[in-house]
Amino acid sequence: MPDPTDPRHPAEPPPPEGSQPPPADDLDYRHSTGRLHFAARQRGLDATALGQLVLYLPGTVMSLVVLLLISGGLDAWLGVPFWILPLVWLLSGALLFHRPVEDFLALHLLRLQRPLPDEYARLAPIWREVTARAGVDGRTYELWVQDSDDLNAYAAAGHIVGVTRFALDNLSSAQLAAILAHELGHHTGGHVWSSLLGEWYALPGRLAWRVIRSVMVLAVAWASYYSWLATALLIFVTGLLTISTLEKLYGLPLILLVTPYLIAAVGRRAELRADQHAAGLGFARELAGVLQAMHEAERKARLAAMTAAGGKDPQPGLLARLLATHPDYPTRLHRLRPYL
Repeated sequence: MPDPTDPRHPAEPPPPEGSQPPPADDLDYRHSTGRLHFAARQRGLDATALGQLVLYLPGTVMSLVVLLLISGGLDAWLGVPFWILPLVWLLSGALLFHRPVEDFLALHLLRLQRPLPDEYARLAPIWREVTARAGVDGRTYELWVQDSDDLNAYAAAGHIVGVTRFALDNLSSAQLAAILAHELGHHTGGHVWSSLLGEWYALPGRLAWRVIRSVMVLAVAWASYYSWLATALLIFVTGLLTISTLEKLYGLPLILLVTPYLIAAVGRRAELRADQHAAGLGFARELAGVLQAMHEAERKARLAAMTAAGGKDPQPGLLARLLATHPDYPTRLHRLRPYL
């Protein structure tokens, strides 16, 4: 990306008629001027990132079992060594942090876009201020923009930091710095790469489970079409196979039933740690303002949904709340109080 501070950089085009100017620049840039002092450790692995890796371990083991079973079949039928597929799968995790792969994920999975010249001209000095306060080399990361009307930001893969165009157009520079500092906290704490690797290595096991579940649903539907006796026999045989599998795998599949809730709980803790990271850099008040605005928007959306549903409150159930990846806004605002 071109550096807007470079005198060789072309002048920014005038804003189109009728467009609103960005919020006033209220950020103190004294940390980003002059010589920058980078911390010796640019990234780490905090307790939440380590917890994520541990919780993803059962899914990774199940994926390895699935791949070994497939490899055994390939070895018997085609003569392919059984260790080839698991080895390729293990090494494939490194590709997730390859810059071209990250760009592909940003463009096609997260629907992010490269910032336009005027967007980059606004984001670049804010990002330099945030990373200067954190002692982090901001050039390690790439800034992206999502064309969305939501107030949000993203930390993804190994080097992606994204922000929505709505946030870019409506937040002040200090508020933008607050949410960027929050996302930087996810990167420096190891939350992003640990969850990415965990999801990737658990993918074969999840795909196998979905295939088995789909086959069982079709089999039960087919059996019930003929007679209830065939359905009962199929369910009985399936139960025996399930018990036998659990015994052979020492009950490991049962752990997979509760790990999504534990991973979600650790993810909520990671959000609170990222909030603390932003607050520790001096953006507590600005981050609290953004969270308050998001809370108000959520409340208005819920009231609108209640009106549309005839007064019925569309609050999520207990299991849905346990699977939430972010804490509720009152909890996040309460945790920020010591920094205000």
